[in-house]
Amino acid sequence: MIHKIDLDSKNLHGSFSRDYEPILTVDSGDSIQLKTLDIQWGYSDSDGTERTIFESREKEDKPGHPIFGPIAINNAKPGMVLEVRVNDLVPGWYGRNWAGGNSSWQNEKLGLVGSERVQLDWKLNHSTMTGTCQIGAREFRVGLSPFMGLMGVAPGEPGIHPTAPPRYCGGNIDCKELVRGSSLFLPISVEGALFSIGDGHAVQGDGESSGTAIECPMDLVDITLIVHENMSLSMPRANTPAGWVTFGFNEDLNQATAVALDEMVQLMEQFYGINKTQATALASVAVDLRVTQVVNGVKGVHAILPHGAVR
Repeated sequence: MIHKIDLDSKNLHGSFSRDYEPILTVDSGDSIQLKTLDIQWGYSDSDGTERTIFESREKEDKPGHPIFGPIAINNAKPGMVLEVRVNDLVPGWYGRNWAGGNSSWQNEKLGLVGSERVQLDWKLNHSTMTGTCQIGAREFRVGLSPFMGLMGVAPGEPGIHPTAPPRYCGGNIDCKELVRGSSLFLPISVEGALFSIGDGHAVQGDGESSGTAIECPMDLVDITLIVHENMSLSMPRANTPAGWVTFGFNEDLNQATAVALDEMVQLMEQFYGINKTQATALASVAVDLRVTQVVNGVKGVHAILPHGAVR
């Protein structure tokens, strides 16, 4: 069955909680189609049309990312795994990214805390999958590779949780590998899973260096939600066009790397029937370690085992 979610503030929230009421309940295997907002809680469907601004129904003092949900899945229980299959992504016509002008560790290191905050306005063409922006007299062009920056289920811990840091249950992972054709696997901690999605990115470099990708609305997000009863995970995992991906999140980049690598080594043990030391040796010649993002307080690292790298 295909469910459609409307652009409406009643379907939006800007934080995570296991206590939020679901906006929709679906069965495992159902698909969901929706449009999503830009990072500033706005949406415009065409050039020349004024952006409509939306609000969080949870009325947070400082709502984070505009995310749709939560969506409950029948018979999803703690200890199971939710697969989020990304069927299609179509970016909107515009996007923005920013650099400098605020206090962050990378701006401090680059001497940009006191600088003017720069905003780049991008025009996006989903037919040619290109984006263009003007800096001074020069026009710059990039290829697009859209993905959703935030896909997550509710944490099991009580209370209200900010959207920015990624967690064991997913959230603001900001991994550029999660493009169309990917499946993200998330450990479920609460009844119904309570899945939420938002934060469209038209394209991003590993690291998300300035703090933002090309942040854009999505004119179409098409996903399928599948519950795996006999699968168990402690961290997110993904099967993407680039390969199998494991993740690590920590304030310390070394610790995040260790988690991502350990998760990948465990996966390779399962794949190839070898022990941990052997899998680590094999990983050293076949697996890429990449810095997912360094700007969400909790840093991210992902390990990629490319399809066909080991035969």
